[in-house]
Amino acid sequence: MRLLITLDGRNGELMLDRDGDAYRFTYQLETGERVERAASLLEVEPGIYSVLVNGRSHEVKVVPGPDGFYVDLNGERSVVEVRDPRAVSRKGPAGLGDGRVNITAPMPGKIVRVLVREGDNVQSGAGLLVVEAMKMQNEIKAPKAGRVLFVKPSEGDTVSAGEVLAAIE
Repeated sequence: MRLLITLDGRNGELMLDRDGDAYRFTYQLETGERVERAASLLEVEPGIYSVLVNGRSHEVKVVPGPDGFYVDLNGERSVVEVRDPRAVSRKGPAGLGDGRVNITAPMPGKIVRVLVREGDNVQSGAGLLVVEAMKMQNEIKAPKAGRVLFVKPSEGDTVSAGEVLAAIE
């Protein structure tokens, strides 16, 4: 399987082969740097994985976010965007076509600021809401330009991971 990956703002290409819980992958950055690894992967809880690479075990937490996924590994958080090259060619480089896009909470937390209102026009990457989780504030951004159809939560509301917060069309 071939995927286009953006890891903390750096673009690359991932070739992935799977045989049960054993994975073989090659990751090539735009710079030409290439990494090849074999790993064993097991989902121990929803969104939490045990990954065995070169005899070392790692716990990896993956949470959906507005710009892809938040991946926590060894106390470090990365933002990973995964795109299927077939979808990119059909819908353009952003991978988002026309129509409504729901914006979901990447993690459980508390809404500390609502930056837009229903009917506002926003650009891609514009801040929509700020969610506080684990004493960190995370700005939820618009994945595409458009008009805000609705914003569900108010400041002070508690939200769950995956809960729809707003929609843009």
